[in-house]
Amino acid sequence: MFKYIILISSFLTSVISFAQDHNDHHIALKPKEKDTVCLKDCLTKAHWEAHTRTFAMSTINDGELKDDYAIASGAGIGLLTKSLYGFQVGVSGFFMYNLNSSNIHEADSLTGQPNRYEIGLFDIEDHTNKHDLDRLEELYLKYTLSKSSLTVGKINLNTPFLNPQDGRMRPTVEEGVWLSVKESSKIGFNGGWIWEVSPRSTVSWFSMANSMGVYPMGVNTDGTKADYNEHIEGCTGMAIGNIYFNPNKNIKVNLWNSLLENVMNTALVEINIEQPKEKMKFYESIMYLHQDAINNGGNINQAKTYMHKGEQSNVISAQIGLKNKRVNTNLNYTHITGDGRYLMPREWGKEIFYTFLNRERNEGFGNVHSFMTKTTLTSKNSKFTTTLGYGYYLLPDVKDYRLNKYGMPSYHQINYYATYSFDKFFKGLELRFLAAYKIKQGETYNTLKYIYNKVNMVNFNLILDFKI
Repeated sequence: MFKYIILISSFLTSVISFAQDHNDHHIALKPKEKDTVCLKDCLTKAHWEAHTRTFAMSTINDGELKDDYAIASGAGIGLLTKSLYGFQVGVSGFFMYNLNSSNIHEADSLTGQPNRYEIGLFDIEDHTNKHDLDRLEELYLKYTLSKSSLTVGKINLNTPFLNPQDGRMRPTVEEGVWLSVKESSKIGFNGGWIWEVSPRSTVSWFSMANSMGVYPMGVNTDGTKADYNEHIEGCTGMAIGNIYFNPNKNIKVNLWNSLLENVMNTALVEINIEQPKEKMKFYESIMYLHQDAINNGGNINQAKTYMHKGEQSNVISAQIGLKNKRVNTNLNYTHITGDGRYLMPREWGKEIFYTFLNRERNEGFGNVHSFMTKTTLTSKNSKFTTTLGYGYYLLPDVKDYRLNKYGMPSYHQINYYATYSFDKFFKGLELRFLAAYKIKQGETYNTLKYIYNKVNMVNFNLILDFKI
């Protein structure tokens, strides 16, 4: 952590800023804050942000399968100064400790499978590391002109393909160049080129190609063990582009495209419609996604490629709901066609489909039908929020390797969330709870590896955040 303090101090001679929406980890500048006109003001009026997090997690598995628990704690700081002639520089870092845990580095004795959840609170590359867990997360230069900006360096993106997936101690962060054009309220553009990523549950930075497969890789379409980590060739980065426009105040349209060099192309269109009424708003959304392999999908040797040559996938996801200030309830459906698996490296973020529930994904599968309903209640003073979600996920057979990458059976999932935000003396403190219960529905052929940490299990999470 001391090396980050030194880095931050050295950058006090630069112009510093952070910019974000409420979902990512940048420090936000006030929208109408004016530029400084001298370096001294830029530095003396700098804004600091501090964040501490303590995260307790436990997983209870079926029968004699291994149970685990872990408690992690950490803290980080970030710094910004006011803009100087439009230029800004951002810096942030974070460190973590393993306060207590079960033997999460040991595989389950009955299946030989590794821990899936608790290990993600620390460094999945070094399961025994309990103390040296620090990371420089952001270090970037940003130039703002009017309502548009250009950012270069280590940044924190929130896109359908790269996003924080903030379900452990620290989020996924990226390195690249990012352009945001917001001159019109009707139409805008976001996009850039990303060449490095530091995935959630790691403390290292990887090239885009070598970050693929840091998490478990599943199997190839023929059932052999996938082996693409550090074998992706001809990939120097990922290009992402987004055009959004609002035909009227009730309709928003987003067009996205990501091109992972020499591996795959993913195109997405999403339409959101909100029909306001006096007290209750009706909303609906739909998205369509299409993927194609590029060339050999990353390696001419198809045993070591990411997306097999000629492979494609198609996904449609839809949502309808009602909401006001106190209640938000919705029904959701996703269908991944049988053309092929939907693929997006899990190291880069959570999936974007409306049927997503924390602690499981439908990435890596084809011929999927997912149904999910979720209701959120918010207290009158907005301090307490509680959510109940239920999903049914009809997946291909665990032995249908062409369409089931991770050997996951069909399942039911029930999630309960609760959040309380403190005020007055404890302002900035937030307590969150999540319980996720997954119940086996599909055939597992009396094979425990299809059950352990996948179904017939419950995962508990208690998170305490403090931000200033």
